[in-house]
Amino acid sequence: MTPKFEYSTLAHPQDIQQLGYILDQCYFSSPGNEEVYINLIGVENFRIIRGLQQVIGGLATIDMGQWWGGQRVPMTGIAAVCIAPEYRGSGAAIALMQHTLKELYARGIPLSALYPSIQGLYRKVGYEQGGHWCNWEVAANSIQVREQPLPLERIVSINHQVFHELYQQQARQTHGYLDRHTAIWERLIQPDEKETFYAYFIGSKEKPQGYILFSQHPAEDGAILRIKDWVILTVAAAQSFWSFIANHRSQIERVRWKSSVIDSLTLLLPEQTAKLRHTMRWMLRVVDVVKALEARGYPLGIETELHLEIQDNLLTGNNGKFILSVANGRGEVTKGGKGELQLDIRELAPLYTSLFAPYHLQIAGKLHGTQTAISAAKQIFAGSSPWMADFF
Repeated sequence: MTPKFEYSTLAHPQDIQQLGYILDQCYFSSPGNEEVYINLIGVENFRIIRGLQQVIGGLATIDMGQWWGGQRVPMTGIAAVCIAPEYRGSGAAIALMQHTLKELYARGIPLSALYPSIQGLYRKVGYEQGGHWCNWEVAANSIQVREQPLPLERIVSINHQVFHELYQQQARQTHGYLDRHTAIWERLIQPDEKETFYAYFIGSKEKPQGYILFSQHPAEDGAILRIKDWVILTVAAAQSFWSFIANHRSQIERVRWKSSVIDSLTLLLPEQTAKLRHTMRWMLRVVDVVKALEARGYPLGIETELHLEIQDNLLTGNNGKFILSVANGRGEVTKGGKGELQLDIRELAPLYTSLFAPYHLQIAGKLHGTQTAISAAKQIFAGSSPWMADFF
């Protein structure tokens, strides 16, 4: 017999304590650390699920935005999904995600994203691979960029507000970047007890063209410089960034940073010495088809229609035929049409993000459509490789 679960917000102190205990166990945290995390995200942003009158799991919902085609699309990140070990395999995780997505749909949220521990669970509720999260590494002595057209000015008091304007300029030009939640900013600039953070504006403090935030770490095989966050808005800033990093070569063996799987920063290096150290794909769920398609931006200079037929077994309001009309970089959706491109809500995610071209999704058996529809989708969803700098 399938157990029944009760879904609710997190409010009572004893529930907070129990969820913190489950999170500690799931994420190998020291006792009490996860209660600090709960308070950072905000108790009101957590959802829990009960079985037999006790808390058996929960998750965090982080309301923010994501940049698609130069437009900010509201997106709720899902984080800290946890189920007590004795209830795993009971269907509790699926029930928790289903309830959460129904709530997001009722709130009119267009998109949801998460980092999966396993893909199977999230695919069952409509998520699919959406973009990349990558760590790069390069030997400091191989950078060899000497020209530094801009000064670097140290930021003595590191407060994330000083970065916001510069970050947003880069974010709106970067396919998949977050409009960060305050909690993500807070965690980004908060070093642990063994770290010291250093931050610099690239260019003058009055008119900076970027910034860099980093820490330094000794290691047996050579010290590492870890770039926690960066913004580069001009070629002069890019050259100055690399020159500044190269000047650490007498003390630093390796440099690590987060970027796209196709990193334009590496074009400035004399040789292909920078390597992908780690890469994974985050997942996206189109929660509201109409809102998601109308909120994002599209390539300028195209005017066309795409006739979609969507199947969504969980959020039935997304089912049916839709016409996406694109002109002047924006989209408008009406119900009806020919249904020339048929796909499940799950497969809409990598099409929406431009992670995969329509042709490759078709070859993988993820969508079916006429040649006309495939051609229109290729134009509409053309874009750079989507990525995020933030893990949440």
